[in-house]
Amino acid sequence: MDLRQMEYFLAVVDHGGVNKAAAALRVAQPSLSQAVRKLEKDLGVELFFRVGRGLVLAPAGEAFVGPARMILREVDSAQNAVRDVVEVRTGRIDIASLSDLSTDPVSVWVARFRAVHPDIKFRIEERDDPADVIALVKSGVCELGFLSAPVSGAEVAVDELVDQRLVLVSPPGTEDRWPARVPIDTLSGVPLVLGERGTATRDYIEKMLRTHGVEPRIVVEVRQRGAVLPMVLAGGAVAIIPLRVALDARHRGGVLRELTPGLSMGIVAIHRRAKLTAATSQFLGFSKQSLNDWVRAIDRRMAEGDSLVDAAVQTANETDQKVRRANLDISPGGVRRG
Repeated sequence: MDLRQMEYFLAVVDHGGVNKAAAALRVAQPSLSQAVRKLEKDLGVELFFRVGRGLVLAPAGEAFVGPARMILREVDSAQNAVRDVVEVRTGRIDIASLSDLSTDPVSVWVARFRAVHPDIKFRIEERDDPADVIALVKSGVCELGFLSAPVSGAEVAVDELVDQRLVLVSPPGTEDRWPARVPIDTLSGVPLVLGERGTATRDYIEKMLRTHGVEPRIVVEVRQRGAVLPMVLAGGAVAIIPLRVALDARHRGGVLRELTPGLSMGIVAIHRRAKLTAATSQFLGFSKQSLNDWVRAIDRRMAEGDSLVDAAVQTANETDQKVRRANLDISPGGVRRG
């Protein structure tokens, strides 16, 4: 028994005979008759009584009409659901991310992608250990992962995304304490707020400070990255954090300074070597484009004479204005107006 046989059976019922059903379906009458007989054979019952040259529904045929219609409706619904996923109208994207990256930039990409595809759902698994992120992707629990570079020997596909620049953030009112560009080797003895030991960002910062002859003076160690900025803004110490995150501190009076030589951490996306689902593939492309737009805008402004921090501030303000305008076009139910 197959779907085509059920479709032919219902066509005979709806059109009152084989000839009319064959014409409606644009198939040869012998082919339709053969399909109906094959269906009867598969079911082991007569669905029609042959009366002269016509067909009359047998009791078994009457009983089969309802289930046949239900099966075809369910199949049609399933095909529509698959089509929606393929065309990125619905679906779910499972992401594994280092905790250092989940707040920014991953959450930003997710929010902006959902503004365009509001019926796509996300699940984000945060981990502190890169090996745990890799394991989630390799096992198939998550389709996509975000890590700090480098990643080697992981047996996964790796897409290099961007170098995330790090800057110094100090409490409000400390503008005169720091030059526009702070040499890393002048940070000896400076009290630092850092994330938990063993996280990618913490390990990288400690390594780079020591490379430049600075033994980090860590006065506050916090597990949650979100606690770093409140500590700094309250005057507890200074921090070295990603530029995009530091912009939030500047809005609240924090002082941002570029480091010299500059520090940056690469961000990579990982996934199994199998083909990505359409939604995940489009999300990854969207994320790359978002990063490229951000980097190009900053580089353009720096080429025009802006500092790194000023270029980032202007770029962020321009991006925020675009988001506000886009949100004005979206109804409270998440549907884009017009």
